Amino acid sequence: MAQIEELLTPQELVDYTKERKVEGMMGDVLFPERKTEAMEIKMIKGASGLPVAASIHSFDVEAEIGSREGAEYSLQDLALIKRKIRLSEKELIALESPRNSIEEAEMIRKIFSDVDHLVASVRARVEAMRMEALSSGKISINENGIKATIDYGMPSHHKGTKTWKSGTPTILEDMDACVNQIVKDTGFTPTRVLTSKTILNVILRDSTIRSAVFGVNSAKLLTVAELNAFLAQQSLPQIAIYDKMCRIQGKDGKYRSVRYLPEDAFVMMPDGKMGDTFYGLTAEELELRNQPDIDIHSIGNILVAMYATFDPVAKWIKAVATALPSFPYADQVFSVTVI
Repeated sequence: MAQIEELLTPQELVDYTKERKVEGMMGDVLFPERKTEAMEIKMIKGASGLPVAASIHSFDVEAEIGSREGAEYSLQDLALIKRKIRLSEKELIALESPRNSIEEAEMIRKIFSDVDHLVASVRARVEAMRMEALSSGKISINENGIKATIDYGMPSHHKGTKTWKSGTPTILEDMDACVNQIVKDTGFTPTRVLTSKTILNVILRDSTIRSAVFGVNSAKLLTVAELNAFLAQQSLPQIAIYDKMCRIQGKDGKYRSVRYLPEDAFVMMPDGKMGDTFYGLTAEELELRNQPDIDIHSIGNILVAMYATFDPVAKWIKAVATALPSFPYADQVFSVTVI
């Protein structure tokens, strides 16, 4: 029968974590993952992709000296994210002395299921940070004794509140105004929107938009494809929804479900990535690098490791990462809160 040390060797956990397939998230597209050897990153605010025109010179005249203007930056520590699960004394005894191969296989399956859940929990916290940054321009942290706010420099006039759920909303005019503001300030045109199904349904049922598409007094329901085709004709961004959720476990052990992107968010942005998701070093990774039988090149962004405690006897499986999204193009985003 397999012993737990044979099943969960450091290299086995590294290989399993790196090779497992994970569910894709919107943040993976907007903030692609990058590995860094640092514990902090240079946080750029207000980076502009617009070129600066050079001047025309006479021959034999010294070239105009350029400057690195505009963007501000600061050094920001990566956030340490971790979670662990305990293998109890009974579970350890059952694994060491299973009654049959079926029981052993079930215990092994349970252990690797724990690994999957731990990795997913770290990725969920990273996704929550990315969507909070995208929708608010900030990340606010208040957990486990850590209180901090990371401000990415989204201009205050690129945030707003619109009344679309009641009264006589002016959705198209509001969208056009937001687009014009971004173009005026940055030169970039928002081409896409990320929002919830709730807000999308508000837009689909708007009588003014349905009349513009189908004509006055039309009772026909508008589809997402028809809406986006109409918005494209108006040079307005295409709308996509993101309703994925995760759970948070409180100190009392109870769970509550939370959205990554707020339900009332309507976020307009240009093409391309909004930043990067930086994963850095952890103390656990540095410990593994000192072991000659570990292939350090196979270590991924999230590290899973096992360690033991003696009283009470237990083994712990822990997932850990240091991570933080950068958001240099926060000034090219317009975030609307829909009420």
